[in-house]
Amino acid sequence: MTGHADRRVIANMNLSLDGRYCGPGGPQDHAWVVPYAVTDVARDHLTDLWRTATTALMGRVNAEGFLGYWPPVAHDEAADPRDRGFAAWLAETEKVVLSRTLAASPWEGTRIENAPAAEVVDGLKTQEGGDILVPCSASLIRPLLAADRVDRLALMIVPEFIGGGPRLFEDGLPAEKWALASHAAGEHGTVTLVYDRLR
Repeated sequence: MTGHADRRVIANMNLSLDGRYCGPGGPQDHAWVVPYAVTDVARDHLTDLWRTATTALMGRVNAEGFLGYWPPVAHDEAADPRDRGFAAWLAETEKVVLSRTLAASPWEGTRIENAPAAEVVDGLKTQEGGDILVPCSASLIRPLLAADRVDRLALMIVPEFIGGGPRLFEDGLPAEKWALASHAAGEHGTVTLVYDRLR
């Protein structure tokens, strides 16, 4: 575990080749990414990200999906060991969910915050802990990028145009420089990219 001065905000997102993070059907339209998420390169990518993190920071919709699906995987002997590892980490780690509608947390070990993402991150960085992982929550990653609070940007690019749906990167982001920290290519043309913010 590292001191608070070293806590990085790691934003992780899956993107289509045309830059979408979900399809035209809305936030639950992720069928296009499923065949790629179970590849070795995708599983290794996610494992590298959560191993240094002690906090998961999520939006409500993202939390509903993740915390509804992952906890049982930790005890599924038929599951890939990397999936079991992530599921166990998610169950045990500190979880902070940003929501304007939830008054209390329906999930064990989870704190609800009704505040801007950058403000929540600033508060977390005053506390001891490891990295702060934002797993595939565009509602948080976009304002954190706009406020220059992302230290590491991790992307999995899948080789499909899905033709509709919101994009992660919009006009108006601050001008910033990033350094490539790692990259890998895997099955079906999946590519993972990890960039560190140059400050």
